Amino acid sequence: MKPVPSGRRGRLPLSLRRRPVPWERQRPTWRDAGPAVIARALKRAEARPSGNWYVVGASGELRADRPLARTVAGQEVVVWRGPDGRPAGGPGVCPHLGAPLRDSPVRCGTLVCHWHGLALDGTPHAGWVPLPVHDDGVLLWVRLDELGGEAPLDAPVVARRPERATALTAVYSGTGVCEVEDIVANRLDPWHGAWFHPHAFADLTVVGSPDGADGPPGTVAGASGIRGTEDAFTVDVSFKVAGRLVVPVRAVFTAPEPRTVVMRITEGEGAGSVVETHATPVGPDELGRPRTAVTEAVLAVSDRPGFAVVRRAAPLLRPLVRAAAGRLWRDDLAYAERRWHLRSTGRFPG
Repeated sequence: MKPVPSGRRGRLPLSLRRRPVPWERQRPTWRDAGPAVIARALKRAEARPSGNWYVVGASGELRADRPLARTVAGQEVVVWRGPDGRPAGGPGVCPHLGAPLRDSPVRCGTLVCHWHGLALDGTPHAGWVPLPVHDDGVLLWVRLDELGGEAPLDAPVVARRPERATALTAVYSGTGVCEVEDIVANRLDPWHGAWFHPHAFADLTVVGSPDGADGPPGTVAGASGIRGTEDAFTVDVSFKVAGRLVVPVRAVFTAPEPRTVVMRITEGEGAGSVVETHATPVGPDELGRPRTAVTEAVLAVSDRPGFAVVRRAAPLLRPLVRAAAGRLWRDDLAYAERRWHLRSTGRFPG
């Protein structure tokens, strides 16, 4: 499958699969999906700097009357908009007697503890010390220097995105029983797409992988087409719409920091669109098993004139985009949870 060049597109953003192959007759990918290739890409991702920034939610979740509360590696965190409208945040435990600030209201930009009225405006007060917070317009981040243990950065590492004013944006959130590396490893295995998600993908071929690894004849590494010069997975794939109708694209997967994998459409319909997957450690469940939150941001763009209408319908379309992401993540969280289970019991292959 080769994506339709933008200059030769039809009037509709769809193609017809002329010779569809049944699921069981598609080309096996297990030889190409070398465990060592995925493991090396994961290790390189883990070595990249994050500046100790962790995604805690979507910017759109931040309400005027209550904080956004999350747990990051067992630490309670709250984020809200301060009196100046900018995001403020810090520990979710009141320093007075330990009240859960997640249940406290926000009044005129001030978080007011509902136990004894301790008022927090985002500056240090009564033993409460704020945390650095960043709102990139799509996602909210909190910097936890003691947890991350790296040299701090002034802002999180955010991959290049399309302009928000021109994009349809939606954010999905989910949680799985696994660790961050299991989520990242899932995204660094594009070979499973058409096998594990046949409802969503077809005609998937990995045409470039890091180190020029184990692909079919003619494989090249990364978006540049030169072996070893780019740590990226390049994939030709068709998104299924209905029946034999598909949207063929070329997409590139990269990991700009240890807890993020970005898929960018580089050719075909929606070129420039981005899907960011962020993994945030939550902490153990009641059985002591690790939990990881997945936050996936979709920024879809198109140069077709009718896309302006799509953007105006964003409030109606966002639930559909989140539902589609949720269906994929039901599968991928099962993948990540299985991977963690085998690792934790010493049975993971390789």
